Amino acid sequence: MPEHIEFGKRGEELARRWLERKDYHILARNWRHKRLEIDIIASKNNLLHFIEIKSRHGTAFGFPEESVDEKKLNHLMEAAEEFQYLYPEWERIQFDILSIRQRGSSIQFFMIEDVYL
Repeated sequence: MPEHIEFGKRGEELARRWLERKDYHILARNWRHKRLEIDIIASKNNLLHFIEIKSRHGTAFGFPEESVDEKKLNHLMEAAEEFQYLYPEWERIQFDILSIRQRGSSIQFFMIEDVYL
């Protein structure tokens, strides 16, 4: 498996642990609808979070969160709409980006909450 894919999977596991320490309840990981995927679906304080995870080594190609563009957000919202159709009990939702940057042994988390277009 290519190293960047392994690092991405490691990043999603780091994200899961970080979110759980912040009192998020993880409902789904890598939830799929057709060609679309939501990295993490979690709840906290009766709010449903659709979370896009981005991880990188350093900033040579910019910060991880900068790679979430309008197209990616539209895909996230489209998948979230299907999730809400299947699970209509969730009335309050939010879209978030969790950025993970690793430099050597240092790991930094940066959460952007309530992202919208």
